[in-house]
Amino acid sequence: MKRALVTGGASPLGAAICRRLAADGLHVTIHANSNAAAAEALAAALCAEGGSADTLCCDLTDIPATARALDTLGDSPVQVLVHNAGAHDDVPMAGMSEHQWRHVIDVSLTGFFAITQPLLLPMMATRWGRIIALSSLSAVLGNRGQVNYAAAKAGLIGAVKSLAREVASRGITVNAVAPGVIASPAVDAVLDQAAIAAMVPMKRAGRADEVADLVGFLASERSSYISGQTISINGGMA
Repeated sequence: MKRALVTGGASPLGAAICRRLAADGLHVTIHANSNAAAAEALAAALCAEGGSADTLCCDLTDIPATARALDTLGDSPVQVLVHNAGAHDDVPMAGMSEHQWRHVIDVSLTGFFAITQPLLLPMMATRWGRIIALSSLSAVLGNRGQVNYAAAKAGLIGAVKSLAREVASRGITVNAVAPGVIASPAVDAVLDQAAIAAMVPMKRAGRADEVADLVGFLASERSSYISGQTISINGGMA
């Protein structure tokens, strides 16, 4: 049984990805930082449904602490890594604090390094792997009030393209997924259906399970010749 690790796995999108990967027969390690209880509840639910799951708790902005946490996973290598963890702190750049800039960059971009770098050599030794980073439509188009978030998510795209070249000969693919407006409690709090219909050509928000299905495909054998790509899922917005 291959092992998957999903950062930010207890979030609405992360949970959908964990469910998809568990349904596809992978053992899923659900990462969380401040929401460990939700990760543990999700792992228990996946196991109750016949899947296999456990949890990993660490702060991805702390590189040494993340490495120590990964050491607790044992000898089973992670062969599917989904970096879903991210942070929002939206404000026009003229009023943005250093903390707002650094925190958003650190969770998405430094977090990608923190979780990926220690797993690379063990994954390469298996000569098979899938690394998927959740970027954003904001990285592709830009968005007012999200200079920090767009920079972090665009940085992931560059990292994916470069890492894909480094590990291609070892049977590892590296791709980014760039969602647009995806239904979630956070989105529902700021956008009503009329606003979404005005923004999205398909006149609706995407669903977390639709993104999870794309991630599941990229994590599978069927995607073996796709690497270094950014795949948008946004209802025709770009």
